[in-house]
Amino acid sequence: MTIDIVLAGARGHGHWHLENIRRLQDKGIVRLAGLCELTPLTPDEIPDGLGAPEQSADFGALLDSTGARIAVICTPIPTHTDLALTAAARGVHLLLEKPPAPSYAEFRRMADGVAAAGVVCQIGFQSLGSHAVPAVRRLLADGAIGGVGGVGGAGAWARAEAYFRRAPWAGRRRLNGVDVIDGALTNPLAHAVATALALAGATRAEDVAGIETELAHANAIESDDTSCVRVTTTDGLPIVVAATLCAEDPDDPYVVVHGDRGRITYWYKQDRVLLQRAGHGPEEFEYGRTDLLENLVEHLTDGTGLLVPPAATEAFMRVVEAIRVAPDPVQLDRDTWRLLEDEDRRVVPGIDGLVAAAADTLSLYSELGAPWALTTAHPKEVST
Repeated sequence: MTIDIVLAGARGHGHWHLENIRRLQDKGIVRLAGLCELTPLTPDEIPDGLGAPEQSADFGALLDSTGARIAVICTPIPTHTDLALTAAARGVHLLLEKPPAPSYAEFRRMADGVAAAGVVCQIGFQSLGSHAVPAVRRLLADGAIGGVGGVGGAGAWARAEAYFRRAPWAGRRRLNGVDVIDGALTNPLAHAVATALALAGATRAEDVAGIETELAHANAIESDDTSCVRVTTTDGLPIVVAATLCAEDPDDPYVVVHGDRGRITYWYKQDRVLLQRAGHGPEEFEYGRTDLLENLVEHLTDGTGLLVPPAATEAFMRVVEAIRVAPDPVQLDRDTWRLLEDEDRRVVPGIDGLVAAAADTLSLYSELGAPWALTTAHPKEVST
């Protein structure tokens, strides 16, 4: 059975979805029936093999005219909930890009509305489709590294100043009075947060007891580009994720699970796992990955379990909410960052080591002695 799909938001990251839909169309399991963009794509913008799908700026009308069964939504963050509910009202199933919403209230409105409509929604945390995630969970359950004492996450990335000018909502906490919350931890490195929570077994809202945030930015933006968060679970487990878009030497992000007899490091973009434990040499594993759109199709056609339903992202959305209600990120003083003119990007000297140390010691930047971080620390907020 071939399932018709509409893609909302086909430029920018949406181009990745176009290529992925083409891959699945070549396998004969989906067909791109429609594209929703404010400005129609030109023929040159549509990958070969996808034909000439119907195009419209009216998402609801496009779903009606195409009869699509699945909508992929890759649009600005503040639009996610309304578009998801537009699809749900028509019985259309969803792949919704991360972050699913800019606030916990909007997330609940989306998730509850989708559930009430009886449609299926997959949230686009591709790292949670990796076969490494259940493999690490099995290692932990088998006691491979002993008792788990905490989970760290590290993301040292680089983004040019132009990245924050790519769209009106980029680098914004709010736009025209509407929440956006486009920060390092909530958007580009959101996978690090969601994956750390998943490996800690803390994915539901009730798993979160408290959240501490430290938010700063070197770039001329509203949101954070250099930040960290500590989630304390109801079982008392600390989860610390540190992120920056101002790295000196950007590297692949990872999540590390600390045990009393070893540690497991997972580079989630590579699907690579390193197991280090007492009395053994290091062991490295590489895993495959299930594409989330393909998983959604299989769920609809043969009942395969859905990998990332909204319920699996509740704890992540608690983090988004804590960042949303935190004081605005601190602008780092000019003497704490430098401009790499040939790369058009700002760098915070020493941040790479701080990011790694935070994940390694489960400490916040301020606790690691970063002078600029002392003004970014906020007391623990109990999640309700």
